[in-house]
Amino acid sequence: MPKDMTSKDIYTRRESEARSYSRSFDTVFVKARGSELTDDMGRTYIDFLGGCSSLNYGHNDPDMKQALIDHITADGVSHGLDMHTDAKSLFLEAFEDIILTPRGMDYKVMMTGPTGTNAVEAAMKLARKVTGRRNILAFTNGFHGMTMGALSCTGNSGKRAGAGGGPLCGVSRMPYEGAFGDDVDTLSQIEMMLENPSSGIDAPAAFIVEPVQGEGGLNAASTQWLQGIARLAKKHGALLIVDDIQAGCGRTGTFFSFEKMGIEPDLIPMAKSFSGMGLPFAALLVKPEHDIWKPAEHNGTFRGNNHAFVTARVALEKFWADRSFEKVIARKSELLTEALNNIASLIPGAKLKGRGMMQGVDVGSGELASDICARCFEKGLIIETSGAHDEVVKVLAPLTTPEKTLHAGFNILLDATRDVLTQQKTLAAE
Repeated sequence: MPKDMTSKDIYTRRESEARSYSRSFDTVFVKARGSELTDDMGRTYIDFLGGCSSLNYGHNDPDMKQALIDHITADGVSHGLDMHTDAKSLFLEAFEDIILTPRGMDYKVMMTGPTGTNAVEAAMKLARKVTGRRNILAFTNGFHGMTMGALSCTGNSGKRAGAGGGPLCGVSRMPYEGAFGDDVDTLSQIEMMLENPSSGIDAPAAFIVEPVQGEGGLNAASTQWLQGIARLAKKHGALLIVDDIQAGCGRTGTFFSFEKMGIEPDLIPMAKSFSGMGLPFAALLVKPEHDIWKPAEHNGTFRGNNHAFVTARVALEKFWADRSFEKVIARKSELLTEALNNIASLIPGAKLKGRGMMQGVDVGSGELASDICARCFEKGLIIETSGAHDEVVKVLAPLTTPEKTLHAGFNILLDATRDVLTQQKTLAAE
């Protein structure tokens, strides 16, 4: 084995300080299958992080893996810029036939750079180009990416600090549903700000919103609130951008997180599990009337990841050809809700957040949530936090996780929570 292949010294010696997940999960992973990761010491961990919702179908799905192997061994195109390829056409046909047409949705598919933040950048640029306006309305606790435009729509101060003082402009922040408590109607507040010519809010080019705020603490918008946002966008001549990067591809129960909410977004950034197998792939779904780009006006060298087209097509054909997978997700979502209720019952004031297989428990303290996740890792479960203060223990297990594995993970989470609470009581008594 080459020197330092499994030693962690190389990471501290050569990898940037920007690394983050490796600090929480301090081991060297060498194998992944389904809902489990194995490290260089042979220890297997249950994965409740799932590539931060990039692995909704688990690690190394056998059908996607075989299709990719077949493509590679046949010298299939790997990099094609945005040229026409068989892999791209097969993906687009499958996406049209399996996803768009059955849902009565008509969108162009714009291949962007292969990360979610690039899809958001494209959406922001296009909204400004279509409307001739600059201002984007984003929401408290929102997360849309780490490049400068997308970061301007992101609320987290720690992530914004990474801009090093660079300009994060062209965005006005509005309160998400429940931002001031359940008894405050933020929709009315937003409407008042837009109707008042002295509010200081410029006419918006777009609203950008997550139906469930993944990094912001699993705040889940109601159908009524999202319909209100869609109504305001239309009334004020703005486009509606629904960021479905983390909440999409089945995470909340349906392929799109907003399917049953009666809204029609103008632009839909997609990424994370869009490739099916965790390969880099992002796209922007665009209503045809807004597709006014000139050739190469938004481009990127890696907007033609044919390997991702291959696996994305297989994911659609395998999991979304009918509604059976939705029933599987619904069943597992019920199990998750039950398990998280058991966790919440141990902690005064704790409450459940999110919906579908995008749920967590707000334990009221970032320190407590972090301690629980750290103890989970010691016991063989990979799980992370989210929220303004990292106060939410968030479950993003692959949607394909067997129920037996889910229950094993739930038991670890429950035991870890009890361990941490007992330790806290012991320290408080000393």
